[in-house]
This record gives sequence, C-alpha cells and structure tokens, in this order.
Amino acid sequence: MTALTTEAPSRPAPPDAPSDEAAPRSRARIREALRWSALRLLALAVLLTAWQAAVAAELWPRVLVPSPGEVWRQFLLASTTHDGVRGYGGHLLVEHLGVSLGRIGTGSAYAVLVGVPLGLLIGTVRPIAVVLEPAVTFLRTLPPLAYLSLLVIWFGIDEAPKIWLLVIAALPPIAAATAAAVRTVPDELVEAAHALGSGPTSLLLSVRLPSALPEILTGIRIAVGVAYTSVVAAETINGVPGIGGMIRDAQRYNQTALVIAGILAIGLSGIVLDALLRAIERFAVPWRGRG
Repeated sequence: MTALTTEAPSRPAPPDAPSDEAAPRSRARIREALRWSALRLLALAVLLTAWQAAVAAELWPRVLVPSPGEVWRQFLLASTTHDGVRGYGGHLLVEHLGVSLGRIGTGSAYAVLVGVPLGLLIGTVRPIAVVLEPAVTFLRTLPPLAYLSLLVIWFGIDEAPKIWLLVIAALPPIAAATAAAVRTVPDELVEAAHALGSGPTSLLLSVRLPSALPEILTGIRIAVGVAYTSVVAAETINGVPGIGGMIRDAQRYNQTALVIAGILAIGLSGIVLDALLRAIERFAVPWRGRG
C-alpha cells in the first residue's frame, strides 16, 4: 500500500502585503533625499562663507553689502519686540508677510474665478478667441509698474489698487494656460462624448475641463508666482503693513540688511507656497505623469 502525500496549497499573499522590493526602494529614496539635502546645505554653507569673506575683505561698503550676521540681527529685530518697539513700523515680520500673502491670495482667487472661465471660452469659441486672446496677451506683456499709477488714480491708495494689480498680473497666465489646455483635449474623447449624446455644456464641463485640469493647475501655480513677484510693486503705495511695503520703506532709509531680510522672507515663503500648490496639484490630479 503506497502512502499518498499531499502538499498544502500555497496561499497567495494578501493584496495589501508589502512586496519584497518595497523596502529597498523606500530606503533608496530616503538615501537620495538625504544626499540632496546634504548638497543643498553644502551649497548654502559655501554661499554664506563667500558672502562673509567678501564683507571681511571690504570689497563694498557695509551700507551696500551687510554681513550675514547683520542680516540675521535685523531679521530678529523685525520679528520681535525690543526696547518697546514692535517689529518694524509697529508690525512683526510675520505680520507683514501675512498681510502680503492675504493680498496675493485674494488677487489670485479673483484671477482664478475670472481666468478659468475666460480661458474656457477662448479655447472653445472661436469668435471670442479672436477678440479676447490678443487682449490677454497684451496684459501678459505689461509689467505691473506700467499700470500701477493708473490704478492709483482710479481707486486711490487703499487696498483696491493693490488687489487689482495682483488680479491683472495673475489673470493672463491662467487664461492662457486654460485656453491652450482645452484646445489640446484628444479628439477621441470629444467624439466619444458626442456619440453618447453630450451637448456643448456637458462636453465642456465633463470632458474638456477635467482633461485640461492638470495644465490649468500649472497655470495657476505660475500665476501665483507672478502675483508674488508683483507684490512689492503693489505695495509701493501705502504698503505698510506688508512685506513689500516694509522693504520699500527700509530702502528709503538705506537699511540694506533689513531689505535683504525681507527678500529672504519672500523667497522662503514662496518656496513653501509653491510646495503647497504642488501638493494640491498631486491631490487634485493624481493621474498626472502616469501612463
């Protein structure tokens, strides 16, 4: 009598079990991130060393090129209350920055509300494109200071001209990106929607707009960057509190260290803001960049 041996069937791994290659890939990504972080820190150290060396060699007067230590000191003074003085102009640096970010957010929001529908119309309706596309291009080529004086004449020196300037600066990139995106929607998608009985409005909202969303979000990122670069110009007139107004006011009194501190604050906050917009983009269009 022959004994029969049976092998237990192998159980498939559960769908959510991590693969054998996941851990090495994760460690490789961490090592790569650490290498890039170390490279950035090294570049920053080299820059600060060269800056300090140039100041020590007295290549330029201190009023023109202050030392990194003096910039840091002005950054701390503008960020704290000292000897009864609160920050700069009665506002802390973070408050100046917050006011400017609020203006940028308001101007960019209005630009999105107008620019996206305008871009959809330009990209889908030929007669409207013939009339409005040159106007968008005209606005996109104008530097903000070119129309700031006109806005001040029209709206005075309060908040209105600042917001209008940021709207006008941010709107053209959004409208142009939206128009270009809806024009490049694949014909197959449009024909399939037509075959399923979609009308013009349904086709625009359910096919063209979702397909163009990645490029629209890229245009919004660019527009926010344009608004940020325009905030100093927007706050030239009665801009305190505001980081641009603080920089402008410090420049009048040759406070170069404070000007540099303000510029660094703008740059660092711009990096954080762009990272936030990238995160929103990854959440809103997770399929971007995937085959």
